[in-house]
Amino acid sequence: MSLADELAYMSATELTERIRRRDLSPVEVVDATIARIEARNPSLNAFVYHGYDDARAQAKEAEEKLMTGTDIGPLFGVPTAMKDLLDFKPGWVTTCGGIRACENFVANAYCLYAERMERAGAILLGKTNSPTMGLRGTCDNYLFGPSRNPFDLAKNTGGSSGGSAAAVADGLVPIAEGTDGGGSIRIPAAWTGTYGYKPSFGRVPLLSRPNAFAADTPFILEGPITRTVSDAALALEALSGYDARDPYSLDEKIDFSAATTQSIKGWKIAYSPAFDVFPVEPAVASTVEKAVGAFAEAGAVVEEVKLGIERSQMELADLWCRLIMPIGLSFFDHLKNRDIGLFQDHRGIDLLKDHRDDFPPEFLEWADRCIDMSVLDFFHDQGIRSEIFDAIQGVFTDYDLLVTPTLACMPVDNATDGNTLGPQTVNGEKVNRLIGWCLTYFTNFSGHPSASIPAGLADNKLPVGMQLIGPRYGDVNVLAASAVFEQLRPWQDTYDICANRPL
Repeated sequence: MSLADELAYMSATELTERIRRRDLSPVEVVDATIARIEARNPSLNAFVYHGYDDARAQAKEAEEKLMTGTDIGPLFGVPTAMKDLLDFKPGWVTTCGGIRACENFVANAYCLYAERMERAGAILLGKTNSPTMGLRGTCDNYLFGPSRNPFDLAKNTGGSSGGSAAAVADGLVPIAEGTDGGGSIRIPAAWTGTYGYKPSFGRVPLLSRPNAFAADTPFILEGPITRTVSDAALALEALSGYDARDPYSLDEKIDFSAATTQSIKGWKIAYSPAFDVFPVEPAVASTVEKAVGAFAEAGAVVEEVKLGIERSQMELADLWCRLIMPIGLSFFDHLKNRDIGLFQDHRGIDLLKDHRDDFPPEFLEWADRCIDMSVLDFFHDQGIRSEIFDAIQGVFTDYDLLVTPTLACMPVDNATDGNTLGPQTVNGEKVNRLIGWCLTYFTNFSGHPSASIPAGLADNKLPVGMQLIGPRYGDVNVLAASAVFEQLRPWQDTYDICANRPL
């Protein structure tokens, strides 16, 4: 067995321990990881930018630190990847999700993921595929095309952090960055059988500029996609913690790893098979219903609940599109009229006017609908959003955890035109093809911590995700329940499907 294959499905926790013991060197780990990416990524399209030279230089520095006994971080030598959306490392290209006009945009700033993961000793190998401006639950764009699901290459990975999830499921890296404004960590985790964690708002700082307050409508967060709950906890310990640059940053220390050893015996767990209003495919519904039983085996009381949501899923999905679009419009405005300091020499570009063909028609439709929204429209939408907050918050008066399916449907086929969309209907009911089949964006309205955990394989082929939602700031609850579920329903063997896929 080659070293690349030996390391492929090793957890970050084990990998960094072996490096510390000097069983492995950072240089040979990085070289083996690059070899695996080069062999497997062409069929997967997970990585769209390679930072190999920087990674090899960091690995050599890490090896010197190891030999001299210099203090090393908790993720020392662990290969990782960041997302190609609004995620930055100085000198690296950022295409904002495969916008052709941005293919030569070079960042001169750090996003928090790159900054803190490197501080913890991790080594960034490159950037992963995402859809244009992240505005959909699938992963495809006109510049790079779709990311392909390692469980079935004809299927999409989900988005927007689709390349990251594919890279983790296929054993290219043990941890990759996700960002989540409507489910972009949890959606691809569900379709690729990985563990995707969206922390409480403020738990992991977001370095949003030029508007430091832009990440609250809806709540946008950074978080890890991993193959194990313990690796997610390890990444959260590196990523979380106060940062004075984020006005919402929480000044609170949480022992995430300790949370993964807690019991859930005696807990009351609320189970909502459809979040009240979503149509859910039978294969998803039956898989999640079986998976929920694990919590009862662990000594929890599981009860089916209604949250009291009265608006239709179509109305609420359209609300999400209206709430998130102003972030993109503001970004375009600053590129056109102001120097936002993120990129080298790209002030004055008018993407929506001069490069309109770089955007999918669905993106343009929502941009045109939202460009002239009034302040009253905005406040009316915040009122609807508040209804969802109240409904979810009300559950935690009586329960310790809320469980739902992560998504309403199984993975969709990849398109050939760079514009893969979600389903038109689920169980015969029309849905918003960008986000309407995702039971994830409700907690971006509300800010509650949530994760997608592998619930099982439907028809022994494709993964199904189950969403665990905790009380406000109750990250400990989500991680504790996740770890218990992982122990009772381990999913590591499912990656054999990915490992043995045709290249």
